[in-house]
Amino acid sequence: MFVYMDHTATTPTSPEVLKAMMPYFSENFGNPSSVYSFSRKSRAAIEKARGQVAAALNADPSEIFFTGSGTEADNWALKGTLEKAKIAGKNHLITTQIEHHAILHTAEYLKKVEGVEVTYLPVDAEGFVSVEDVKNAITDKTALVSIMFANNEVGTIEPVAEIGALCREKKIPFHTDAVQAAAHLDIDVKAMNIDMLSMSAHKMYGPKGVGALYLRKGLRPENFVHGGAQEKGRRASTENIAGIVGFGEAMEIFKSRLEEDKKINSARRDKLIAGLLQKIPHAKLNGPELSKGDKRLPNNINFSFIGVEGETLLLDLDAKGISASTGSACSSESLDPSHVLLALGLKHEMAHGSLRFTLGRLTTDEQIDYVLEVLPEIVARRREMSPLWEEYLKSR
Repeated sequence: MFVYMDHTATTPTSPEVLKAMMPYFSENFGNPSSVYSFSRKSRAAIEKARGQVAAALNADPSEIFFTGSGTEADNWALKGTLEKAKIAGKNHLITTQIEHHAILHTAEYLKKVEGVEVTYLPVDAEGFVSVEDVKNAITDKTALVSIMFANNEVGTIEPVAEIGALCREKKIPFHTDAVQAAAHLDIDVKAMNIDMLSMSAHKMYGPKGVGALYLRKGLRPENFVHGGAQEKGRRASTENIAGIVGFGEAMEIFKSRLEEDKKINSARRDKLIAGLLQKIPHAKLNGPELSKGDKRLPNNINFSFIGVEGETLLLDLDAKGISASTGSACSSESLDPSHVLLALGLKHEMAHGSLRFTLGRLTTDEQIDYVLEVLPEIVARRREMSPLWEEYLKSR
């Protein structure tokens, strides 16, 4: 049996999305920047997709700018905003310790190269940032607050609407990395007072290589990519027409299936969490506890198993046909423990023994049962060979 439970890393492009994309590879291939009628088909396709993405967020189509990825959208939001704010004498960025590396590495660049002051807010043991901490961190030099909508590793959904309201009151732009959240949650940028929001198509059964940045009307961060007049002069480069069309189609399908997918994924998520807690002694659920399902992404399960290396568990699971993860796909080759789990207060040995399962449209009830059958046996076998497990038992 093949079991794919790494939908947070990426999702398969759905057949409906692929069908919508196909004509723009070899039939309607015109450059949308050209003026003749053939190319106007490409332009119309892009604008249709822009409307589809905007509708899903309760935004205006003019506020949606397509990028090459969610990472690019994050870079644009941070670098573009801070570069422009420096002119007005503001050079302070507020973010959190558990952001995706697309935010953290960009913040480090801004700090090192541009002299930006960065405040990294802590989170509690379940991964929640405090709105009060955000408020207390704001100074007269604060140019941007950037806090992720939902964490990619432990699934914690942050109080985005409350943070957005605070930032609107303080007249400080608020950006949220919604690369994970936009694939699972209902987002209303107006009601939530969001000024900038990053997305990526391949997290929601769309193609890789295309993302988007929502920019509220009136905001004009410096351009991140220069060289042409595409995207209303805000993001140069010939548009990835097929990818953009796929993004729009994926977003529309996501919106139509939102409640159904959320209900199914949440039920399977809770079944897997409850089963692992019951079957594996001293297993630790990371992120919001089981009773706070509405505060966790509907497809996210993250556990730590004392006495076992997460990478070892991944190899054992792979041998059984199960694909999972130890954390963010962007750091999967790193041997360092997850910065997210360390920020939640886990010790290194616990953080090293973590596994993340993320469910999706490929997941079945039979697959959940299979994992519940296979994983407890793997953990028990590995613990029998682990000196760390022996030490842990002696210390109790």
